[in-house]
Amino acid sequence: MGESMSETEQDAIRPLRDDIRFLGGVLGDTIRDHEGPEVFDLIERVRIEAFRVRREEVERSAVAEMLDGVDIAVALPLIRAFSYFVLLANLAEDIQRDRRRAAHEAAGEPPQDSSLAATYRKLDAAALDGTRVADLLADALVSPVITAHPTETRRRTVFDAQARITELMRLRQRYAENERERADLELRIRRQVLSLWRTALIRLARLRIQDEISVGLRYYDLTLFDVIPAINAEVRAALRSRWPGVELLPRPMLRPGSWIGGDRDGNPYVTAEVVRQAAYRAAGVAFERYLRELVELEKTLSLSARLVAVTPEVAALAETGYPDPAAHADEPYRRALHHVRARLTATALAALGEVPPNGLDAGARPYPTPQAVLDDLDAIDASLRRSGDGLLADDRLAALRHALETFGFHLQSLDMRQNSEVHEQVVAELLAWAGVHPDYASLPESRRVELLAAELRTRRPLLGPHARLSELAVKELDIVRAAREVVDTLGAAAVPTYIISMCTSVSDLLEAALLLKEGGLLDPGEPDGPPSCPVGIVPLFETIEDLGAGAATLSAALEVGVYHDLVAAQGMRQEVMLGYSDSNKDGGYLAANWALYRAELDLVEVARKTGIRLRLFHGRGGTVGRGGGRSYDAILAQPAGAVRGSLRLTEQGEVIAAKYAEPGTAHRNLESLIAGTLESTLLDVEGLGADAEPSYGIMDDLAARARAAYARLVHETPGFVEYFRQSTPVAEVGDLNIGSRPASRKPTNTVADLRAIPWVMSWSQARVMLPGWYGTGTALEEWIGGDPERLATLADLYRRWPFFRTVLSNLAQVMAKSDLDIAARYAELVDDVALREQIFGMIRDEHARTVRMHAAITGNDHLLADNPSLAESIHNRFPYLEPLNQMQVELLRRLRAGDDSELVKRGILLTMNGLATALRNSG
Repeated sequence: MGESMSETEQDAIRPLRDDIRFLGGVLGDTIRDHEGPEVFDLIERVRIEAFRVRREEVERSAVAEMLDGVDIAVALPLIRAFSYFVLLANLAEDIQRDRRRAAHEAAGEPPQDSSLAATYRKLDAAALDGTRVADLLADALVSPVITAHPTETRRRTVFDAQARITELMRLRQRYAENERERADLELRIRRQVLSLWRTALIRLARLRIQDEISVGLRYYDLTLFDVIPAINAEVRAALRSRWPGVELLPRPMLRPGSWIGGDRDGNPYVTAEVVRQAAYRAAGVAFERYLRELVELEKTLSLSARLVAVTPEVAALAETGYPDPAAHADEPYRRALHHVRARLTATALAALGEVPPNGLDAGARPYPTPQAVLDDLDAIDASLRRSGDGLLADDRLAALRHALETFGFHLQSLDMRQNSEVHEQVVAELLAWAGVHPDYASLPESRRVELLAAELRTRRPLLGPHARLSELAVKELDIVRAAREVVDTLGAAAVPTYIISMCTSVSDLLEAALLLKEGGLLDPGEPDGPPSCPVGIVPLFETIEDLGAGAATLSAALEVGVYHDLVAAQGMRQEVMLGYSDSNKDGGYLAANWALYRAELDLVEVARKTGIRLRLFHGRGGTVGRGGGRSYDAILAQPAGAVRGSLRLTEQGEVIAAKYAEPGTAHRNLESLIAGTLESTLLDVEGLGADAEPSYGIMDDLAARARAAYARLVHETPGFVEYFRQSTPVAEVGDLNIGSRPASRKPTNTVADLRAIPWVMSWSQARVMLPGWYGTGTALEEWIGGDPERLATLADLYRRWPFFRTVLSNLAQVMAKSDLDIAARYAELVDDVALREQIFGMIRDEHARTVRMHAAITGNDHLLADNPSLAESIHNRFPYLEPLNQMQVELLRRLRAGDDSELVKRGILLTMNGLATALRNSG
């Protein structure tokens, strides 16, 4: 690869390779010093051979033979070594991305797509009408939602050490010409690498849900608390400057969310107490930050009344600022801010039951709402500007005002989620206990809807204080009641949605509504008044069949009077969640992607007919097999009308750290979400015009063919599940201690019941990446059928249609990370030779077919021709994967042959950790 690069390209990547060489040398020195020369020499020999394999100078068996039968005491440091090589290479790549971006900006080149600067240019060129912009952005929301679907294999300790090394490497770059500073920094880097080497990579105990809550909240102090309000302020100012006659974005556009502690679908550890912990710990983070900022403002806003005049509003605040009237008597801003801090302390005490750091024991009156705090801060802001001190108002005070406006008292919205089967079971029990119906589950759908609608209209509760219910029903009702308590304490934004997994019918929606009513969140209203509920009811359509029927389900629900009234009480806003993982596992990559697009088209049409404001919530995972890929491209790939200023999407596992652990990276990723949302909302990005329906017809055909090809392998080939279990480390994924949820929904290992994370992660570990491509090649080849005109049609769609281009681009990224030569070694773990040859033969043939069809349609001579940065990344990192994969196969073979020693098991988990780190989107 390097030999074919131009001199300019070589110069561009030289700093990256220098960084990798330096970090690799430091790690090598550390290993030699602490593991001994024999272990170091083996690692070096394996590393050299792995690179020779990559350059096709030797056969792959060269590495396998070196590792065959290696003593486990040597294998463990070898696995750790290559895992850390990968981790440090990732770190160097992240620094290189920042370096390239800085060079791009310094050269004065046009802003790149996915940046807000580029989006503003496009909006300016479109000459849009301000009234139309205001209408489309009336309900604007971009909400990344951190979920409790972990695939982040790194411990927090390792993560923190990596962050420290990253910062030191950036300083090393800055002081490149200062020998003394550089030497000192390199010594500090060596200390951090040594600390990293002496730190265990994997957890001994499974994460508890309380740990997951802590992990999710850590990103606020790292980046989100500063970055999100700043972006909101920037976007609002930019849009209002372009359309000054229109009040745009009255609420901040970017508002984060979380599932951690509220998502109980398949997680038995979510309880009412966990809901409270999740909500109040998040609120605690917000209050603690606000109080800290107020302390700093009191220090800096020391303006004297002898030198500046304040407004009557600030003077009134200052009067009650300190218990001692003489304290800071001539410093009205300090006194006013002290008053705000006292009241905010009282608010936190009332909500959390304790005084946060920097709080005051002043016995002040709590603020009723975040807006009341903002009113006082706005008064201080106005006073500063009136006296010509706006420069001071634009600093910490502005940041605090923007943060309060964005995060309120709740910090992040907490979504509730449960499976429709659980709702049905609990509702049946409640109705039987209340004497409404003895066997609700036996009723046909029409009768269920009739009964539930009637119950939702009555103010009578189903339960009295002495009701005797099952453990499940008690738990579910307690959780809803805990959510009501959170809403009462922190406001409606704290728990905005209740999501119904596996939603297939109108009764599924009404059952959730009935539980919200029984828990005190849904108010049936007066006899002549409509019902209301601060929590929106959100259907989640997951399988391909449910996606296809989703629009009909929603349309039928809106025809039920009580449900329509609930939506009306939400301002005619209806959120719908689309599941990527189960649809992919159900029907394969291409069929699932098209089912999602078709579902969006149908839901947009329902919104047009019924007058609802549709908001789509995309349940995306990290890997392409679970909806991953570049968020900006994914947003632009939505059908016309599917965004309309609103977008929610899940952020999961290792993707969270990759996007939000560092301020600059967090800013770029969040602004790309807004950039994509603005462009999809305000511009015509689909690009099909009058060709839309014929193009949709082509995709209908391709999706059906792809689904059939996928089904022939996954659902119809006898022994496929056994092949999957033996040829991948799926059984071992459950031992990785990466999350609190069980690996399966039910105690079974069928494909249908296996969760998407272990399904995708296992194929990734074995380097097959099957969920991200299988079936697509057959569909494309069959449809083209050797016809040059049909090939030209697909090539044209690839050029013009963002959806089709994104599908093929994401597929190419996945396939570039696959390696069927390595996958063949995993296939050798399958006992049944005939089964192994049959299924791996199907996988190998489809892989070759898909690569061939991708090249024919895109015109690219290799998979990553349109993604040179990923191509370079693979070039740098993937030789380190070779020994990790080879060792994983070796240790799996030993384990399955009966060597179930703790060290062998630990070695397998270490290889999984290293491979997940290297692949960067494992689940």
